[in-house]
Amino acid sequence: MSSSSSHSSLKQRHLSHLNSQLAQLHANLSDFNELISITAAQVKHIEKLGIMHGALFMASHVVFENDAINASNKNE
Repeated sequence: MSSSSSHSSLKQRHLSHLNSQLAQLHANLSDFNELISITAAQVKHIEKLGIMHGALFMASHVVFENDAINASNKNE
């Protein structure tokens, strides 16, 4: 009988441990899901920032090009 009760006790401890691991896994997945949502929102903002950066770069290129043309025309 003792062997049977120790086997049952061991099984119960294993199930308890698995249950706590499952609870931790669930908590980690919930945190991960929240982080994925935040990252998805940040990607949209980073895309807008990249578009603005590209637009500023192209505009500054035009301004510097026009300044160079005007400077060369004054020198002639």
